[in-house]
Amino acid sequence: MLFKKSTTDNGVKFDYAWLDAENKRQTLSFEIPSETFENAPLRQTNYKPKIAQRHVTVALLKEARTINPKDAKVQVKPMRDAIDIKVKGFDSTKVDEVLQHLRNVQQNAYDEYLHQHYFTRFTTLFNQQAIKPDHMRYIAESVKPMVPASQAFYEKVKEYSDSRAYFGLLLSWLQSIPYDTLEDRVSSNGSGFAPPIGLLMQNLGDCDSKAVLASSMVRAFLPSTKMIMVFLPNHALLGIALTPRNSDYTLEHEGQTYVLYDPTGPAQIPFGQVSEDTERYISTVRYQIEMVD
Repeated sequence: MLFKKSTTDNGVKFDYAWLDAENKRQTLSFEIPSETFENAPLRQTNYKPKIAQRHVTVALLKEARTINPKDAKVQVKPMRDAIDIKVKGFDSTKVDEVLQHLRNVQQNAYDEYLHQHYFTRFTTLFNQQAIKPDHMRYIAESVKPMVPASQAFYEKVKEYSDSRAYFGLLLSWLQSIPYDTLEDRVSSNGSGFAPPIGLLMQNLGDCDSKAVLASSMVRAFLPSTKMIMVFLPNHALLGIALTPRNSDYTLEHEGQTYVLYDPTGPAQIPFGQVSEDTERYISTVRYQIEMVD
């Protein structure tokens, strides 16, 4: 892939040239407005439990100072993997109320920290509780910023009535963007994930990052079509509720059939096809699904 970005009076212009699945040279250009860069996150913070704990501890200590010592005495102490909250007082009902209130403060402060840094909770296939980037939020917030890019692809294939022409061109472009290997979601703590604008700026992304970028662009093109993101242990791909062809690899979810497609690359895998590894994971039900709003 040939890639060039340049600053203009109105934003940043992106120029690409690449070879598609039929070894045909493709070119594309689009411009992202300056205001997009002011509002959209460019990087994903790594999740660090100690920093999250510190954020929650500060919130608890601040709230503890508002409690009348005549009602209860509060002690907040950070431990290795938790925060110990002790509440003492003569009125057991009041003590229970204060403790419950502080537990709520603790939960809200943690939720606030996750939201502020674009994280969300998830449960792995092996029932491990973990934290990962909030892919669905990134998609939702990136649809409008990605309209110029999505429109550029639409205009290039507008003579075709079949949306598959759009997907074919989009996939060949995404698969040509240099690939950054995805580390294990549980241990990586978000390291390596690039939000859509960040991926464009660095022209590099792992499978999760490319899947999020693809989803935001497709959602701009097909605003109401049902879409899913499919998570494998160390991979991610997408599905969309289009009428399948006989040769398409599909997945059933909640009564809906989804045609699968993989934007990762570097292999040029056509729309409706998946790799042998992906097929093996799906056939043995080693995957998780999140609906794209």
